[in-house]
Amino acid sequence: MQQVRHPDYMEILKLNDEELHRRLAFFEVTEEDVARLTGLKSFAERWTHDITEGLYELIMGQPESRAFFPDQATLARVKKLQNAYFLGLFSGKYDLNYVRDRLRVGMAHERIGMPPKLYLGAYRRYLALIHARLLEHFKGNASEAAKALESIRKVIFFDMALAIDTYIAAYLETMTRHQAAIRELSTPVIKVHDRILLLPIVGTVDTQRAHQIMDTVLLQVVEQQAKVMILDIAGVPVVDTKVADHILKTTAAVQLLGAQTILTGISASVARTVVQLGLEITRMYTRSKLSEGIELALTIVGKKITSKQDHTGGERN
Repeated sequence: MQQVRHPDYMEILKLNDEELHRRLAFFEVTEEDVARLTGLKSFAERWTHDITEGLYELIMGQPESRAFFPDQATLARVKKLQNAYFLGLFSGKYDLNYVRDRLRVGMAHERIGMPPKLYLGAYRRYLALIHARLLEHFKGNASEAAKALESIRKVIFFDMALAIDTYIAAYLETMTRHQAAIRELSTPVIKVHDRILLLPIVGTVDTQRAHQIMDTVLLQVVEQQAKVMILDIAGVPVVDTKVADHILKTTAAVQLLGAQTILTGISASVARTVVQLGLEITRMYTRSKLSEGIELALTIVGKKITSKQDHTGGERN
């Protein structure tokens, strides 16, 4: 089975040492914060279980978030990961390995389809639970508890930014793949006959789609060793200078490969527009109907359409 390769979000988000330092500076994570968090390891070890349980009390209490944890095994696994995440907050090492580990959180949540609102809502509860345990840990010394909470909050918000960036990058990557699939479906090259190809163009032709059309046409002409490419524009609502220019460039490229282009689906309004714009389309064959274009293409490759009667008529008495 082929292993699925996930995008490298460290590279996509340009998370190098320089960017890491910029982020830490923006969230005002100081050496004092690092020292304070490192000194709170005993606090983290003492309260991680209770804080995690309090967090998942909220998550499992809401139908929308509970749906992401279908069984006890899944729940037990994510709680274990959450405990490890909490302890990591107090490691004192906020390097690229730390960042890479935090990105996995965002990737995991995006992959299962958990919306950011649940992720952010859970962090609100998380911080409230931590604050309550800090007050207990410092036994009423609210000032020290506040300092500790501020240091923890800085790192948690640093983590949240990484996770949200991953959410966005993953969403954009998914959308890019979907758009590529849609563009591929929007340029279906059909083999009409040996060495004759047809591309029916439907919808608006913008610059991006025009490049997709040209790439698809040229690739198929080479792979199929085509002699004729029929471009049917009956489904294109408007043919302006830009659309015509795209068609002309595609035709020129096809001719460089030794093939001919036939443009079909030309309506009266399109013909009038082409004349009014003064566009030069003499480098290609044109026909108003697709059927006429196919008939011409067959002629170019030395074939013709005949009826069965023509073949059998000579044998009749």
